Parts: sequence; C-alpha cells; structure tokens
Amino acid sequence: MGLLILALSAPSFCEVEEDFEDAEIVDEEMADMANEEPAMEDLKVPLREKPVYKTPEVKGNYFFVDTFDDAAAIGKTWKLSTARKDDTDENIAKYDGLWVIEEPEESSLQGDKGLVLKSRAKHHAISAFLKKPYTFEGKPFVVQYEVKFQSGQECGGAYVKLLSQKANQKLEEFFDKTPYTIMFGPDKCGNDNKLHFIFRHMSPVTGKFEEKHAKKPTADIAGFFTDKKSHLFTLVINPDQTFEVFVDQDMVNSGSLLEDMTPAVNPPKEIVDPDDKKPADWDDREKIPDPEAAKPEDWDESEPEMIPDEDAVIPEGWLEDEPELIPDPDAEKPADWDEDMDGEWEAPMISNPICESAPGCGTWERPTIKNPKYVGKWRPPMIENPDYKGKWRPRTIDNPEYFEDKNPYKMNAIGAIGLELWSMSDNIMFDNFIITDDKSVADAFAADSWELKHIHELQSASGGWLYYLYESANE
Repeated sequence: MGLLILALSAPSFCEVEEDFEDAEIVDEEMADMANEEPAMEDLKVPLREKPVYKTPEVKGNYFFVDTFDDAAAIGKTWKLSTARKDDTDENIAKYDGLWVIEEPEESSLQGDKGLVLKSRAKHHAISAFLKKPYTFEGKPFVVQYEVKFQSGQECGGAYVKLLSQKANQKLEEFFDKTPYTIMFGPDKCGNDNKLHFIFRHMSPVTGKFEEKHAKKPTADIAGFFTDKKSHLFTLVINPDQTFEVFVDQDMVNSGSLLEDMTPAVNPPKEIVDPDDKKPADWDDREKIPDPEAAKPEDWDESEPEMIPDEDAVIPEGWLEDEPELIPDPDAEKPADWDEDMDGEWEAPMISNPICESAPGCGTWERPTIKNPKYVGKWRPPMIENPDYKGKWRPRTIDNPEYFEDKNPYKMNAIGAIGLELWSMSDNIMFDNFIITDDKSVADAFAADSWELKHIHELQSASGGWLYYLYESANE
C-alpha cells in the first residue's frame, strides 16, 4: 500500500501554484503538503475519454472473422433460420427470437457494434459460412469470440456451434439437429454454470456419432454471467490430441482428447455379455440363518422396550388442573366473520400464562425408562452358508463395436458457424469472432479488440484508478 500511495502522491504537488511572490511561503506550503498523507478520495484521476473504435486487423491466416461493423450483415453474411425446432411444442418451435447489430448499452469503444440476441424466452438461430472450410490437417484449430451478458443471465446459453461441412448446405435450414463438429462456450441455468467443449466423434464400426464432453473447468466462472462485462472465450485443439480453453486469456481447462472426454473416444475392448443371466440355483448369500437353532423357552417377545418409571413422582408445583393452552382473552371476532360461511368463531389458543412459573401444567405422565426384561424379537443366529458360490457377475465378451482411434483430432471439416440458443435473459452481445490455425493470430486480434474494451471496463468500474495505474506501469 505504501508503494501505491507513493505513486499517487505526485498529483498533489502539481496543485502548487507556480508563481508565488514569496519563495519562503512556497517552501512552507510544500513542506506542509509533504507531511500530509493525501486521502484517496481527494486524489482526482480524470476518466479517460472513450477511444474511437477501429476495426481490428487479422495479422495472419484465418478461416472466419466478423467484427459486425456492417449493420446489414444479418441477411448477407449471417442467415436467419426459418426452420422449426425438433421435438418441441408447435407454439414455441419457431426460431423467432430477434437478432440485431447494434452498439452495447454501455459502450467501451465509441462506434463499436456487436451481434445482439434481443428476445427473452424464445428460440434463436443464426449462422454464417466460413470464408473457407477448416480441415483438421495437422495445425491447431482456434475459435475465439466475445460475449457480454448485458442483462446478466438467468438461464440460457451463449455457445457457438461449428457446423460440419456438407454439400449444398442451406443456412436457412439450421436447427437443433443440424450436425456440428464442435460446440463451445458458456451456458447457465440457476446455479449450474458451464463452459462447454463438446465434439462429435464417429465410430468407424457403426458409423454413428457420439458427443464427447470435456471435463469441467478448474476456474470459478459464475461471475462471467453476472458482471455485465465483455469476456473473451478461446478454444484451441492441437494436432497432438490436446485441448486448451481460455477465458479472458487465462487458461481455465486443458487436457487430452483421448483421456479427458466423457464418454471416452475409444470404447472398452471387452463388455459385459448382455445375454448372460444368473443361474436360478446360484446362491450368493455368504451367511444364512442357522436352520437348527431354536428360540429359548423363556424368550418373552411380549415385553415392551420402554416402560413407565414407577419411581418417578410428580414435580412439586405441577398444576394438573390448568391447561397448557387457553383461548386468547384479548382476541375479538373479526367484523366480517360470517358464521354461516365461516362456522362458529373461536378465539385462537395461546400459552397459559399461569404455567410460565410452574414446572408444568395439565395431566402429568410418568417418564419412560428401558425395560430390563426387554429382549426383542428372536432371530436365529447367522452361520456360514455351505452352498455359497460367491458373488455372481456376468461374463465379459469381446466388444463387437470396439475400435481404437489414436487421432481424434482429425474431426469432420467445419463449413459454417452458428448460434442456436434459448435464453431467459435478453441483450446478449456477441462480437469479434475469429477462427484461425494459429493462437498467436487470435491473441493479436484480441489485443486490438477485447483488451481495449477490458481496460476501459476496468477504468469505469474503478473510477479511473485501475486504468491510471495500468497506464503508469506502461510509461
């Protein structure tokens, strides 16, 4: 803290007038100022003017980029879905949620725009073709974009789907069952906060696709849904079968496509035989009741476990003739009480005030104690089962659907990017999408876009101090 105060003391000296007539007065006033520790609230750091937005440039190879500078991109680059959601009530099956391109409600950069999901409790679907398809041919796959939950998030997603390439693909037909290669991004409902990374993997034996889900991130991501700031989400899939997930350039998840996905990419070599059944005569009881044991003749099961304590006496001062509860003498029948409709009115019951100073009121009952004659229900003792065969387990057989894919990185080519979402919150802003094969290209793109927003959001939240310190550190 001492270092911070030292750094912030300089502005107070700048307030000294430059042209005092008496040099001795100047020396005295500066000495006084040096001896006084300035209060934080007295130090004024003016908020910097918001910089004017400038379109970030992609410095390297890319497959898709959109900064939403073109307000008419919806209908040109981005196509609205006219399909209907499958397996949903007809009244809500349409993708009729509104999308617009506009500036955020609280802008960090003058003139910056983004794609905004505007409707609550509606299905939304919009998609765009990549500039060129991405094929997994030995380079990293990198997808990165920004999300800003301007109204917070109650329940709903803000993830992207990287749609599998196919011939004659029509974006207007994009819906929940459209095949995708990768799904990535934040999702929340109630206290369940998720950051999805899912890829679809095809079995070479059956030809069927199965979703593979990454393990949960290590970081606490709850605040990203509520702080109403721009957050940067980045996924990297490497040709060495590893993946990395970043939020705001901090790694929050990483692992192996072969070891850290559920269910596993490669199925087990052996499986339980579904047709194997336990034999009817299989006895898997380790112990059994002794068939030769007999209940002792003096075993009396009729004795209760607890009996009244015959030695107990009623406490002195116990008021047996006083009830514990009495009608409230101060209660009055409501003026609108209708006995025909409501029945006969009775005052509510309250604790009897006479009982407050007594050990008790009402009928006294003896406390109960353990019955020394109690033995309980007789059961024969347990002995080793002579017919015990052990715990039965079905046999295992070779898995007819077994395969080994050592290169799950080699996923289906990606031809388009889509947002297919339902949300209970509105005004979710998406911005600065980029798909590339080089993390450094995505980093440079973020430095010219998200980082500028991030700095000015920190400035606004701190009254300018964080930005002041950030600028000072870089000078």
